[in-house]
Amino acid sequence: MKKTSADAIHVWLVLNKAAQAITKYAAAGIQQAGLGDSDFRVLEVLLHKGSLPVNTIGPKVNLTPGSISIAVDRLYAKGLVSRVESAEDRRIRIVALTPSGKKLIVPVFRKHAADIKKVFSELSSNELQELERLLKKVGRRPEALGGSHPS
Repeated sequence: MKKTSADAIHVWLVLNKAAQAITKYAAAGIQQAGLGDSDFRVLEVLLHKGSLPVNTIGPKVNLTPGSISIAVDRLYAKGLVSRVESAEDRRIRIVALTPSGKKLIVPVFRKHAADIKKVFSELSSNELQELERLLKKVGRRPEALGGSHPS
């Protein structure tokens, strides 16, 4: 039987498939540069936000404290980031891109942005704005419902 209108579960399935396809496409481009997903996310946030305390990077790139520590250690070992103790609080380490890290991430991010632009090229500017508005509206709803799944 053909549906005449979309229902929530169908839209969720379509959204999930679209997100997976976009993620797979974007990941291939990032992997071609020799970076893993978490390393790319850390380098990208440092490129756009500047130096950050290690404990604030994780939430920005959706990594747990343990995962962010491992990623920063790996990037530090490769010479892509520096780590220094905060002048205000020695328990806090500030992470920053090194010149080598910036030299790596700038062209990789440029290519990534171009790849994502290609993915959305079928949509007009107005359609992109509407999609963003609707995704934000839906994305805020779970928090309004209590943030976690009911028992």
